[in-house]
Amino acid sequence: MSSIAYRHADVDGFKVFYREAGRPGAPKLLLLHGFPTSSHMFRDLIPMLADRFHIVAPDLPGFGQSDMPSRSSFTYTFDNLANVIDRFTGTIGFDRFALYVFDYGAPTGFRLALGHPERITAIISQNGNAYEEGLSDGWNPIRAYWQDASSVNREALRALLTHETTVWQYTHGVQDTASVSPDGYSLDDFYLSRPGADDIQLDLFGDYRSNVALYPAFQQYFRTHQPPFLAVWGKNDPFFLPAGADAFRRDMPDAVVRFFDTGHFALETHAAEIAAAIADFLIR
Repeated sequence: MSSIAYRHADVDGFKVFYREAGRPGAPKLLLLHGFPTSSHMFRDLIPMLADRFHIVAPDLPGFGQSDMPSRSSFTYTFDNLANVIDRFTGTIGFDRFALYVFDYGAPTGFRLALGHPERITAIISQNGNAYEEGLSDGWNPIRAYWQDASSVNREALRALLTHETTVWQYTHGVQDTASVSPDGYSLDDFYLSRPGADDIQLDLFGDYRSNVALYPAFQQYFRTHQPPFLAVWGKNDPFFLPAGADAFRRDMPDAVVRFFDTGHFALETHAAEIAAAIADFLIR
């Protein structure tokens, strides 16, 4: 199956939307997106890998086409995002798989690896951080909210949800901004503009500190299990610095680290190069 199918899975009453491609029985690859996007970010990558892998890319809870329950009925924490995705993999029969993690997908996927190390065959991190030195000063407003969850600090973070900021995330550090399709950030804007989506994202900004608190546990997992590891990094990312990519080799000396001259959303400009690196890495 080289074409992409668009499906929904019922996870204990929670609807998870996902894209699926490739041949069942081929090596499995789970793609986890980040903020503020959805599985749409993999629209170019999936067709480049579907001839060799069985690929599934879900939308995280509250993102894209997956259910976005109210904050009164679902607590938006990274633990809960990971719990839903963990149950999702069981529902669709993804028992052993390689992980591709980006941005929010990294702490989500690394939680899966902590809970089920025997299920993870390899990890690809595309600007998915697990080290303090990988966090830039761009995190300072969010750190301020971690230290003081006042209404003033929370409201200040709404600037991160504007159209201008979303476009900037896609274009900062890109050599030719004309190479970035407006489809991605326009779709993200649509999802961010849904009623209640803003406060969900502010909740997740606040809970991101739980990911930083888990960095030592993630690093211990890397040291103990030594999963085959590939970092493919947009080196001009304003949020996750190249030092965060290099740091993986401290705990996994055999990790492969590749830098690309682009920004945070590296697949927007370097999908073909990243697909080639992933195929070579996973086949080896």
